[in-house]
Amino acid sequence: MKTFKTFLNEGVNDPAIFKAVFLAGGPGSGKSFIVGKTGLTSMGYRVSNSDDAFEAGLKKAGLEMSPENIFSVKGQELRGKATAITKTRQTMYIKGRLGLVIDGTGKNLEKMKTQAKDLKKIGYDVAMIFVNTDLETAMARNRARARKLPDDMVKEYWQEIQNNIGAFQSLFGKKNFLVVDNSDGKDWTSETLRAYKDVTRFTEAPVENAKSKKWIAAEKKKKTR
Repeated sequence: MKTFKTFLNEGVNDPAIFKAVFLAGGPGSGKSFIVGKTGLTSMGYRVSNSDDAFEAGLKKAGLEMSPENIFSVKGQELRGKATAITKTRQTMYIKGRLGLVIDGTGKNLEKMKTQAKDLKKIGYDVAMIFVNTDLETAMARNRARARKLPDDMVKEYWQEIQNNIGAFQSLFGKKNFLVVDNSDGKDWTSETLRAYKDVTRFTEAPVENAKSKKWIAAEKKKKTR
């Protein structure tokens, strides 16, 4: 793991410094696909997603990614460990003020509000990419995934996330709430190109928060000593 000093050095020179992009979308929405197509990692963003660590944990334990294993006692134990690992990494990213992608479903609105509020308190600008699909697409893609969920759970998650759209727009503002329609049959190329342009605008906008300016100035002063 990189040292804290390394993260600080990266932070002050990071192209996405003091920028955080939240991802929201239900099972089968294709968030990981959209992250790749919008070029977030190439812009300097670090992705915070516990699913990768969870899937690696299941594989190491010799468990298939079935609903039975995912929701078993062992599966939930591995989920807890994956969440803890991801939280530690995210804390390091934030200490270095690095560009951050927080990948979630958007189901837990209050948790997202708290995360966004805490980041803004230390000077971050925040935005959201909401990867939307119709219910039929979400159901079909979930059934085709290795780590699939029961149909009724997919439907429940999809509806809860749909119900949060208005709150997302209020939280991030119309300008920084970016919707990508990734339903089957939609032109995902034009959708992701538009999102890429919007994220580039957000990323390249200079930081204006007084706290972020003060932090950057202090770090640059340290480097010149």
